Amino acid sequence: MRLLAQDRNLGFARGNNLAIEEASAESEWIALLNPDAFVEPRWLEALLLATRDYPAFEIFGSKLVAAADPAILDGAGDAYHVSGLVWRRGHGAPVTSVSEQVREAFSPCAAAALYRRSALVEAGGFDEDFFCYLEDLDLGFRLRLAGYRCLYVSASVAHHVGSGTTSGQHSDFAVYHGHRNLVWTYVKNMPWILFWAFLPLHLAMNLVALLVFSWRGQGLTMLRAKRDALKGIPDMWRKRRSLQSTRIATVREIWRLMDKSIIPTKRGSMACDLSMICWQRSGKRNTADPGG
Repeated sequence: MRLLAQDRNLGFARGNNLAIEEASAESEWIALLNPDAFVEPRWLEALLLATRDYPAFEIFGSKLVAAADPAILDGAGDAYHVSGLVWRRGHGAPVTSVSEQVREAFSPCAAAALYRRSALVEAGGFDEDFFCYLEDLDLGFRLRLAGYRCLYVSASVAHHVGSGTTSGQHSDFAVYHGHRNLVWTYVKNMPWILFWAFLPLHLAMNLVALLVFSWRGQGLTMLRAKRDALKGIPDMWRKRRSLQSTRIATVREIWRLMDKSIIPTKRGSMACDLSMICWQRSGKRNTADPGG
């Protein structure tokens, strides 16, 4: 073990990038584990076995259970809604309500995840402008645009406190960074046709979030988050041009894994799937591939 002590807070993004840069270049895989995530004995073994059993995948996410109550799920992979809303699938639901089968996920929660090193290097690691919150979803989206895929591995289990170093998920710090970065993730990564098709929904979602958090007494924090999000759009737009010009994944592939429910739920239920309205999918499902 080697400790890389710093003289200032670099944030989640730069902190992980520094560790990735310092890791041996001979390492094929990079495992990330948050300081508020406590793993079960087979956590890493299950991830490594998945790399052998599912060679079509380069990113692997763990099952996160609530540290305070392991019967409650903290997340079974990250979900991305067409509006740009993000959540950990199954968050707050009983562990027994979610299938134990491995399946393809949009992206992993980096609190406990495994990445192929070459994919991380190609993607440029975490976006350090994000500092923290949604930087893992942004990275997962960029990796997906580059043609890489993510697998949720239910046998790999970590007990997660969640926002253990930022005073909780509803602190002003967490709300500010989460809702600023939510806008940046959409601007950077959404493929062109989906960007313009769902931009009105994205704007409406931001307005609703502003109203909800204002009612909770955090209106000024949200206004500051959205103000700074707008200020950062020129930089994000430049990054977008580079990302979209080199995109490998098709719009159909990105669309397939997005949540398209009219009313998004953290448990991932599809109240009414819009996919058949907006896109006609075709082709037979490959039952040997958890991604389908």
